[in-house]
This record gives sequence, structure tokens and C-alpha cells, in this order.
Amino acid sequence: MAGIRHRALVATLSLIVSSGPLAGCASSRPEPAAAAPVSPAAASAPVSPTAAAVGVEAARPADFPSWLAEFREEARRAGISEATLRRTLAGLEPIPSVIASDESQPEFVRPVWAYLDSAVSDARIARGRGLLAEHAPLFAAMEERYGVPAGIVAAIWGMESNFGGNVGNLPVIPALATLAHAGRRTAYGREQLLAALRIVDGGDIEPERMIGSWAGAMGQTQFIPTTYLRYAVDADSDGRRDLWSSLPDVFFSTARYLAEAGWRPGVPWGTEVVLPPGFDLSLTDLAVVRPTAQWQALGVRAAGGALPAGTEPASLLLPAGHSGPAFLVTGNYRAILRYNNSSSYALAVGHLADRLEGGGTIRAAWPRHLQPLARDERMELQRLLTERGYDTGVPDGIIGPMTRSALRRFQADQGIPADGFPTTGVLDRLRRAGTGSGGPVPAIL
Repeated sequence: MAGIRHRALVATLSLIVSSGPLAGCASSRPEPAAAAPVSPAAASAPVSPTAAAVGVEAARPADFPSWLAEFREEARRAGISEATLRRTLAGLEPIPSVIASDESQPEFVRPVWAYLDSAVSDARIARGRGLLAEHAPLFAAMEERYGVPAGIVAAIWGMESNFGGNVGNLPVIPALATLAHAGRRTAYGREQLLAALRIVDGGDIEPERMIGSWAGAMGQTQFIPTTYLRYAVDADSDGRRDLWSSLPDVFFSTARYLAEAGWRPGVPWGTEVVLPPGFDLSLTDLAVVRPTAQWQALGVRAAGGALPAGTEPASLLLPAGHSGPAFLVTGNYRAILRYNNSSSYALAVGHLADRLEGGGTIRAAWPRHLQPLARDERMELQRLLTERGYDTGVPDGIIGPMTRSALRRFQADQGIPADGFPTTGVLDRLRRAGTGSGGPVPAIL
């Protein structure tokens, strides 16, 4: 996804992070992942192309027609033509299901391994390999221009719309007007609605064909309108940027976004690695960036294949804690996070790209016996950590960098693996820490 995302964007390296294609945005504010310095291109890029900004905002007027009349004047002052205003806003009605999607917040989210099971399925791999071969000249031209591998763009294409098979089914302009009028993200809806009108005004797409997700993500790789305006490319030179039906435009636009998000040609997104016994788990954080040679000196070894060049900056990622696979990820992994700020999504894109290009499966086993914490359990974990002197901020159920840091400190003080990964065993230990009771250490930590 590119720009502000249509789905839940929780930037966390934990079990509980997941986001699904064409789903709604999260209904609570994500805690952004701590990031190492990135290239100027990435620094100037907006948040991911489909990542929806969240936040509680002042309610708009309950009277939708009055609000629409006010917005129409705003759009006119912004330079939108009268013809476009008539085509797009006449008879416009809100879509109740959009507000319902915006306000929904699942109690549980899928563990990373369950997310990968569906995102990197055998059927998707087979389909993707066939399409890579079918469109090889087009992908080669894209890669030559932007330096982004065909496998990465094909993986995003597959995950965002099942290779164009599902681009959403809601009219984008009414959906964004619904968000702009009422709900938690009126500023987001208003900004994206105005951008959508600019797209129509520029002649790229007829409003009737502008369909997408409930949060306004559009086309085969799900750009939101502001991202569309900034990054969409007319690669087939037909005078329009069409991310619904022109594969050259789809591929080149997606590659352009990643290139400007900091993608470096010739550098892998990441590599599965094996950590030595007794490794300092406090180093397994995206905020810790070191040359690959330094990781090698600490005993980090590739699980298969080779590590990136010794000078390549990289971080260690434990998406399922110390009992699951480990990955050494580069700045190109961060570029994927710009597309969708979810560790599960970025890992799935990278792994799917590897599989499309002939790579093997992840070697280490996932801890499938673990169960994700429910939202109220995650909030309880945050509350208990803060009460025990490990500040997590305001409990919100999002396991972000501040919560992981607090959890690591608690784990270290308890003498258990300090991976910052929330489990039922850690939560139980926190509960008992408040009562002063002893007892055996839970088997699942």
C-alpha cells in the first residue's frame, strides 16, 4: 500500500500485528516504530501510501447536506472545476457501512505466522510466478527505471488486490465524504476527498470508475488519493494515470513510490538469520542499526544463503519473539514499511517476493502454540507495566516501541528472555509481581 493506508497499521514487531488487504483502518492510534536514519528520499516521503491517519477529531455537523454545501465551497476555492463538482457531489449520500468499518476494532488480530500462511500461500506463489513470466518485459522496464525488483512489486500487487482481482467495491468519493463528515478521522477524509476530486478534475479517471476500499485506497496496489497525486505514473503514455486497468501504470507507480521511500537497488530486504546462544535480545529492535559486519562479529549467521554486504546497515527483527525466526533487515525493509507500517505486512511482502523469485521457505519454526493477547489483555499488560515502574504511556492496546521497551526492562529484571514480546506467560508474571506471590515460572514466556 502506498501513502496513508486503508487498513490497520500498527507498527509493532510483535505477534499481535497484522493487517489485511482491503480492510479498514485501525480505530486507535498506532505507536510508530522507532526508525533509524533513512535516505533523504525516504525522509521526504509521506506516511505509507495506504496507511490511514487516525485520531479523535471534532465532530462535523450532523446535517450531511449542510456539510456537503460547505465542502463544495471549499473545493471550489481550491480550484476544482464546476463540471467536476457537478459530476461528483450532486446527489451525494453518505455510506453508513463506512462509519461502521471505521469504528470497528477487532478483539484479536492474527499472529504473524497465520498472516504469512495466507499472504504467502502456494496458490499465490504459483499465480505470481506465472504473471512475472507473462509480463517479464514490462517488469524489466520498470526495474530498469526505478531499481525496484519485479518480485517486490509483484508481491505488493498480489497482497493488495490478489493481482488485480479485488480492487474494492465501494465508490471512493462517497466513502471519503462519509469519513470527512463524521467519525474519528474527518481531517483525513476531507484531505483525501479533495485529492480525489483533483484526480477526477485532471482527467485520470471517471468518478464512476473510482472504486476502492472504505478508507479510499484505490487501484490494483491501493493508493490513497494524496499518494496517487504525488506518485502515480502514466507509464503507457495514454495521457492518464490509471491504477485500475493499466498494468504499466500500476507497476511503475508502485515502484516509484518505493524508490522515493528509499529503496536501494541491489540490496536485499532482509535475510533469515540464526542468533548465537546468549545473544543480547535488547539489540533485536529496529531502532538498533549496525553494519552487517558488526552483526557477524556478534555471531549472527545466515540461516541460508548469505548476509548482505558487510557495510550494509541492518537491524534484527524477531516478529514472534525469541522462540521464533529471526531476520536481519535492511533499509529496504523500511521502504516496505513506508508502504504499510506493519511488520507482518513488510515481512510478508519480502518473503513472498523471495518465493516468487525461487527462494525457499522460512527455516525456523514459528511458535504456533502461542495465542495472541486480546485487546483488554494488552491494555492490562500496559497498565501493569506502568504500575510496576515500567512506563508505557497511556494504555491503548497497541504494542509499540514504548511498550516493548518497558516490557524488555521488566523481562530483564525477571531474568527471562528480554525480547519485548507479549505473551500470556509474561502477563501472568506481571499479575503475580503485583501480589508478591512466588510460584513456578510459566512454561510459556
